[in-house]
Amino acid sequence: MSVAALVRFPEDGSRRLVFDESLIPHPIDGPQTDIYQVSVDDLGIIGRSPNSHNLATACNNLSGFSSLTAGGIPYRVLCLHKLPILDREENQPAYALSVLYAAPLWQVQREQRAAGVYIALASLVLMTGTTLFALRGVSRGLLPLHHLASQAAHVSAQQWEFQTPPDAELTAELRPLTQAMQTMLQRLQTSFTQQREFLGNAAHELKTPVAILKSTLQMLVQKQRTSSEYEVGIRQALDDMERLEKLLRWMLRLARAEQWAYGTLRRDIGPINLASTCEAGIEALRGLAQVHDNAIQFTVDRDVMCIADPEDLETVWVNLLENAIRHSPSGAPISMRVSANGNHRARVVVQNEGESIPAVELERIFERFHRGDPSRTRETGGFGLGLAIAKALVEAYGGTISANSEGGKGTTITVELPLQKT
Repeated sequence: MSVAALVRFPEDGSRRLVFDESLIPHPIDGPQTDIYQVSVDDLGIIGRSPNSHNLATACNNLSGFSSLTAGGIPYRVLCLHKLPILDREENQPAYALSVLYAAPLWQVQREQRAAGVYIALASLVLMTGTTLFALRGVSRGLLPLHHLASQAAHVSAQQWEFQTPPDAELTAELRPLTQAMQTMLQRLQTSFTQQREFLGNAAHELKTPVAILKSTLQMLVQKQRTSSEYEVGIRQALDDMERLEKLLRWMLRLARAEQWAYGTLRRDIGPINLASTCEAGIEALRGLAQVHDNAIQFTVDRDVMCIADPEDLETVWVNLLENAIRHSPSGAPISMRVSANGNHRARVVVQNEGESIPAVELERIFERFHRGDPSRTRETGGFGLGLAIAKALVEAYGGTISANSEGGKGTTITVELPLQKT
């Protein structure tokens, strides 16, 4: 537009056009001159640079911006057509100008390359600094995790103490992990402790009947005895063998129940009526309840169907009712109620009116070989496996079992099992 503004009519009023070359803009690239050419549709070329022939022919059919190379020199070219004459007088014809202006790009390209080098170097420096800073930050950020892993590596079956490093405790992102690790270790420690206690209790429970059986047989072979004495000794040995066999049968049942609970043993089972299994358990203990003068009151709010093995659930009810009878005073009633809650679960509640269980003992009644009253013998108190088997069987079917005991109100055992999906 600066070049087009140099076209004017002379002051003498003639109709020819004058192009003032003295006001041509300075070239963008110092060593290389710009190329320009101004033409009028009716009059032809009225102004041009000495080297305009390099691009004039190439730009005849161009309009707007373009990039061309002439004589080995790259140019940025702008061709504008139909431009009016800015300096015109009255009664002068309206000519239309066509302006070509081309600037060499060597200097621009050199500046672009220099800028690219500077930007690349600056980016490299920034990236290197950022990387080092990020690595240092990540290393410092992971330091609490390394301390946590180092502390966790000291945990073993002999050493369960886990001290959370202070920096890990103060790191908000690691706090859920440390809490989960502490909870997991507490559960593992409890499990290991129960396993050790189970082995010790099992060995003790097996040792006693074996020792009694051995002493009975040794007594028989120490001297010559009569046939009646041999018969009495053999019968006593058979009683000891029966007690040993019962203990092994209970331990095997507990192991299988735990296998079902952990999913390592699969069985094909179908829907059953929960109330019918309760009635079977009550019938199995009717004789024991009569001996203790306890009446079992059974109520069913509604019939519910569950997916389970009826024999397993009968075992659960027998164990719960047997404990309720043995810990109830003579003549006290025992209630058993079947219902369904609103969470698609069946509920069976067994309640007696015996003495309450201390809170410390209440937390352990479902442990294996645990007896609430140490004075009770194996003949009167069992082996301490009944409630453990009941808990394992209930959990094997996705249920829960809990105990509640209040002073003067006896003990309540609540079992919840998932209902059959319709």
